[in-house]
Amino acid sequence: MQIQEKPPYDTVFEWIGGEDKVRAMVERFYDLMELEPGYADLRAAHGPSLDNARQRLTWFLTGWMGGPQHYTERFGHPRLRARHLPFPIGIKERDQWLACMDQAMGETGVPDGLRARLRDSFFQTADWMRNKGV
Repeated sequence: MQIQEKPPYDTVFEWIGGEDKVRAMVERFYDLMELEPGYADLRAAHGPSLDNARQRLTWFLTGWMGGPQHYTERFGHPRLRARHLPFPIGIKERDQWLACMDQAMGETGVPDGLRARLRDSFFQTADWMRNKGV
């Protein structure tokens, strides 16, 4: 029988380093979206300003990782798929989002074990969000 090791922290929020670390990761994610040509399609889907998206993703991820529930306190249940239905999300958009977030995690020092775990979770959610075939 294989013994499962207990994760180093009780929540992903603690493991990542709290709200400041989540905010730094999200800020880098959106900065990369604006800077890197490989994320141009992803950036185009977000409209002229990223300010609202930056704040909402920070609030959402903070709660999703086990920290304060800033997003749900303000907006209720995230209803991710329903809120994203107006935006065409296919394999290309999913893959750009995942690559951009992975790069942001790497550049903000998210620990390797946590980064791998988040990559898996982000993939499952991003793939579920697809609403167009390609």
